[in-house]
Formats: sequence, structure tokens, C-alpha cells
Amino acid sequence: MRDKNILIKENNKGISKTLLQKLIILGIFILIIIFFSIWSDKFFNLTNFQNITRQVTMVVITGCGVTLLMISGNFDLSVGSTLALTGVLVAKFASQGLPMSISVLFAVLIGGFIGLVNGTLIVNLKIPSIIATLGMLYVARGFAYIISNGTSIHMGLPKNFETLGHAFIGPFPLPLIITVVILLIFYFIESKTILGRYSFAIGGNRTTSLLSGINVGSITILLYIIVGLLAGFSGVMLASRLGAGDGNVGVGFEFDVIVAVLLGGTSLFGGEGSVIGMLIGAFIVGVLGNGLNLIGVHSFYQNIVKGVVLVAAVLLDRTLKSKIKI
Repeated sequence: MRDKNILIKENNKGISKTLLQKLIILGIFILIIIFFSIWSDKFFNLTNFQNITRQVTMVVITGCGVTLLMISGNFDLSVGSTLALTGVLVAKFASQGLPMSISVLFAVLIGGFIGLVNGTLIVNLKIPSIIATLGMLYVARGFAYIISNGTSIHMGLPKNFETLGHAFIGPFPLPLIITVVILLIFYFIESKTILGRYSFAIGGNRTTSLLSGINVGSITILLYIIVGLLAGFSGVMLASRLGAGDGNVGVGFEFDVIVAVLLGGTSLFGGEGSVIGMLIGAFIVGVLGNGLNLIGVHSFYQNIVKGVVLVAAVLLDRTLKSKIKI
């Protein structure tokens, strides 16, 4: 136990770097808002900010799990396809007469099963996480196309199918409330629980974690299951918002999540990061996409911007790591 405590303390030494990175990206976020507010008179208003919030909810929900996963030094490229597949499945189940609660449960659990498969491939079969989850990206997307016959499932859906994506509790949209609750839960997990501390420890030094008695394999598989469940729930929520299950949604979603996580201060090499930083990163991604749409920038050029932002996030991480000596 003493060795584990020492290990955990050693892996908390990156706090000042992470805090500095949060302050930097917060400043960048403010500058982006100022730029688009000047450039477009349609940007700075309540309705547009509500649209941005709705657009980033899925990124934030999935990003909560991916942040912990990447802190542990692992990677998941399959979340976009998982989102598409679970959205198609919840629509398929509901259109066949299953109650919405059961349809949602089954779809989310299948997302968790995808995470279990990813974790098993990586931990037990020793397949690199990028390769395993890239393969699952294609598998899940293929199943989404097969189940939906290459189109959207929108016929025969119950009246309450769109409730999750459109309902309000008082003045607040239900998706926003759910997102805030999930974010708070994962902030607690990250900062106050054994799972959070072990994730930092594993990402900081996997070999030392093994030697100190941490069950690295079980923690890794659990993190992949959590990511699958959250991506599955995001897919259900998106399908509800769209009023249909569509196998074509979520293309590039995994990169939006990864950019948000990296911008938020999570190291590409593990051991550092936070869900609060990821939240800021998600809003940067959302504001960029929304603002570029408003000023008429074509989606092709938006992809270029996202690529530049991703590279810049990695360069920022490396620069801070080389400059700051803890």
C-alpha cells in the first residue's frame, strides 16, 4: 500500500503544467469567441450558444471516459462508429415495439460490449490500442450500415423516441442536465477515487504500477467498457435528437473527442489530464465549427482547421513538458 501511495504522489507532480495548459486554452477560447463575435453578427447571441451547447454534449459525455482512458496511456478510435451503431440499434429496437427504456438499455450495453472487446484485444491479445480500436471502428460502422440498410431508421418509432434529445426540465434542456451530471461524476472519479488515481499511475509509469500491485489489465478493460457505455449513450441521445437512427452519423466524431481531450491538457503519452480541461477543449471544437459555419467556411477547410488544432495541441503538450520542470 505504501508503494502505491508513493506511486500516486509521483504521478500528481504534473499539476502545475496541467493548470497552465488550462489557463492557456481558456485564453484561446476567449480569443476565438471575440474573433467570431466581431466577424459575424449572428454568433454572439443566446440562441447560437444554445446550439453550440447541444452540439458539444456528445463530445463532452464521451470525452469524460476518453479522458480517463488517455490519462492511463491508452487510445480509442472507435467511439464515432460506436455512436453510430448504438443510434441505429436503439431506433431498430424501438421500431420493433420494445419499450424505449429497454431499447436504450440494450443499445448502451452493446456500446459497453464494444468497449469490452476493445479492452480484451488490447490487454489479453496484446494488440496495440490504435490498431485494435481502428479495426473496431470499421467493424462497428459496417454493422451500423448493415442494420440500417445504408439509410436511416425513422419509420415506426414511438412518440417518446425524441424525448431524450428534446425534453426540458424547467428551463434547462434534458441533454444539458445529463451532460453536467456525467461531467461532475467523472470529475469526482478522476480526483477522489481509486480508479482515477490508478489511471494516473498507470499512465505515468505502467511498469511501476504493475510492480506496485495495481491490476493494470483489469483497470484498462474497465476504462474501455466505460468509454463504450458513454459512446453508446451519446449515440442514443443523438438518435433521439435527430428522430432517427442513421449509420452515417459520427464520422470524424472520434477526432473531435480526441482534439477536445488533448486541448484540455491530457497528455498523449498518459499520466496527465482532466475532464474540466476536456470541457473547455470541447467548447473550443464546438465554437470553431459553429463560427466557421456562420462565416461561410466550407467543411473541407474546417477539416484543415481541426487538423491544425490537433497538431497544435500535441505541440503545446510537448512544449510545456519540456519547459516546466516539476
